[in-house]
Amino acid sequence: MELHNRIYRSRTERMIAGVAGGMAEYAGIDPTIARLIWVLAFATTGPLALFLYVLCAIIIPREPVTTLV
Repeated sequence: MELHNRIYRSRTERMIAGVAGGMAEYAGIDPTIARLIWVLAFATTGPLALFLYVLCAIIIPREPVTTLV
């Protein structure tokens, strides 16, 4: 398992903004599980989870582009 010292929004594992994919890469779990956690959070807290998702999409930077030289 590779350790990351920063969390980024994923460029590859994204459906809406890449928040769940980035959190999954950071935690080392499957992105589907991270998405299910967001859905469960929305089902239990309603607008709060949606607000937090949008806030994360604004605050968490995008994953840097890696180029092969």
